[in-house]
Amino acid sequence: MPKTFFITTAIDYTNSPPHVGHAYEKVLADVIARYHRLKGDKVFFLTGVDQHGQKVQQSAAKAGVPPAEFVKEITQKFVNLWKKLDVKYDEWAETTSDRHKRVVQGILQRLFDAGQIYKDKQAGYYSVRQEQFLTDKERGPDGEFGPEWGQVEFREEENYYFKLSQHKEWLLRYLDNRQDAVIPDFRQTELRNAVERISGDLCISRPKSRLDWGIELPFDKDFVTYVWFDALTNYISFAGYDPSLSTFNSQPSTFRDKWPALQIIGKDVLVPAHGIYWLIMLHTIGFPDDQMPQLLDHGWWNLGGAKMSKSAGNVVDPFALVEKYGSDALRYYLMSDIATGQDADFDEERLVQLYNTSLGNRIGNLLNRVLPFFHRHRAGTLRGSPGYLLIDQSEKPGGIASYRKYMDENDIGMALEDLAANATYANQLVERKAPWQLIKTGELAEVDAVLYTVAESLRIIAILISPVLPNAAHGIFDQLNWKMELSGKEERFSLADAEWGRLADGHVVGKPVPLFPRIETTE
Repeated sequence: MPKTFFITTAIDYTNSPPHVGHAYEKVLADVIARYHRLKGDKVFFLTGVDQHGQKVQQSAAKAGVPPAEFVKEITQKFVNLWKKLDVKYDEWAETTSDRHKRVVQGILQRLFDAGQIYKDKQAGYYSVRQEQFLTDKERGPDGEFGPEWGQVEFREEENYYFKLSQHKEWLLRYLDNRQDAVIPDFRQTELRNAVERISGDLCISRPKSRLDWGIELPFDKDFVTYVWFDALTNYISFAGYDPSLSTFNSQPSTFRDKWPALQIIGKDVLVPAHGIYWLIMLHTIGFPDDQMPQLLDHGWWNLGGAKMSKSAGNVVDPFALVEKYGSDALRYYLMSDIATGQDADFDEERLVQLYNTSLGNRIGNLLNRVLPFFHRHRAGTLRGSPGYLLIDQSEKPGGIASYRKYMDENDIGMALEDLAANATYANQLVERKAPWQLIKTGELAEVDAVLYTVAESLRIIAILISPVLPNAAHGIFDQLNWKMELSGKEERFSLADAEWGRLADGHVVGKPVPLFPRIETTE
C-alpha cells in the first residue's frame, strides 16, 4: 500500500488569538498538502491547538474564567480563521481531548516503567514564559538571562525528570547520518550545535500545588505533565498511535501508513522542543531512525524588523486583512514574499502591489482580454488543432518541470514566480500577435492559434496555482467552461492534466467575469 503523505504543523498555543504569523504557517502547510493531492498522493493534514500550560492558567485567571472556557473561546478563533483562509485539514488536534490524554498518559507510563523517568528535587532559575528551569548555559555574556526568557524566578521543588541526556549521542549520530532531518540545512546545523550543549535531563512535570491545568501523571496524581511533553505528542495521538504497543512495527497499519510526517514548525520551536525533546521522545518509545519526522523550519513574519507578539503589541490581525482584501490576496502574499526558512517584514502595501500586478495585471488581465474576444469574434469557440502553435514548443507557457522542482523543494515563492512568468509570456504573445488586427486582415488561422495558446495557458496556470489560490483556480476553470461537473471540488485539479493540448477543437469557453478586481488604495 502506498504511503499517505502526512503533513502537520506546530499546534497553536491558545494563550492569545491568532496573528498573521500563525496564518503563514497554516497556509504554507495547506499549500504543500494541496500540491501533494494535486500530484495524486493520498494526504493526511493535521493541525490544531495546544490548550494546556501555566500561561493559559494565568491568562484565564486574569480574565476571570475557568481555563476550559478560556481555551474554548481562543480555539474557536483559530478554527474560524482557517475556514476564512481556505485551510483544508483532515484532522483537528485539541490537547484537552480524551483521545490525546490517553496517548500521553500511556507513553508516560511506559517510559516510567522502563526507568526513563525518575523523581528528583531541583533548585534553580525558572522561566515563567518558557515554563522551564534554566541553566548557566542560558545566560548571556553578561551573566544575565536574556529577554527571550521573560520573567525568571528562583524555585525549589520536587518533580519528575526524563533522561534526555542519556540519548544525546544517539541524536548526534542521527543528525550526522540524515542530512535532511531539518530543512533548510542551516537550521540543522543550528540544531546539531544545540544538541552538543545538552548537559542535563528534562523536567516533565509540574506540581498541582501551583499548576493544575494539564494532563495528570498516570503514576502520581499530585503532578501534571509539562506542556511540551504533552503538546508534542499530538503529532501521533491524532494519527492513530497506540501507546500500549511497544514497537513501531506493531502499530496499526492505519498509523504506519501515515508516518513519518513532514512537520512544519517555526524557528523558535526547533530548539529545544521539536529538534531535541520530540526526536528523543520518539526514539525512546521505539521509533526507528528511518521513521523520524522531517522538520521544515520556517522563519518569522516581522513588523518593523521585530518578531510579532502580543506582548510587544505589534501583531497584524489576519481577520482584518481577509475582510479588507480577501483570502486570495492574503494567501498569495504570504506565499510570495518570504523564502521558506527566512524571515520577512510584513508590508501591507506590498500585499496590494503583488495582488494588483501578479494576479490582476497578468492572470486577470489575460482572462479579461481574451474571453470577450472569443465571444465577439469566434462565437466563444476554440478552433484549430491543439498542436498548431505560433511559438516554439520548448517556449510555450504552461510548462511544469520547473514548477514541480520548486514545489517539491517547498519553495512556493519561486513556483509562483514561474507561473507569473508564464502569464506574462501569454500576455506578450497577445500584444505581439495583435489578434484584433489579424481579424481585420482575415488571418483567422493565426487568430485561432493565438486564442488557443492563451486559453490552454490559462487552463494549465489554473491547475498549477490551485494549491495557493483554490478559489481563483475554480474561477478560471469556470470561465473556461472546463470540468464543470467538478465545479467547487478539489479533485477538479490534477497535475496529470497539466499537459499541453487538453482543450479540444470546438470547445466553447464560458462568459468572462472579473476575477481579480483591482484593489484601490487612497494613496
